[in-house]
Amino acid sequence: MERKGVPAVGVMTARFVSAAELMARVLGVPDFEFAVIGHPISSASDERLAEYARATIAQARTILLRP
Repeated sequence: MERKGVPAVGVMTARFVSAAELMARVLGVPDFEFAVIGHPISSASDERLAEYARATIAQARTILLRP
């Protein structure tokens, strides 16, 4: 979406940050920023998922509003 001019934020769990950074480099956007949340999410409680959602929103706001 970013390449089409649509602001976007990827979300990655902490365990897969290195894979996401590698993929960004391979795709030609080595400085692509993404939100990072805790891992794992598949077994996280509803409360933990709500925390991750709030963290994602805060990080996305920072990324999208950066000049």
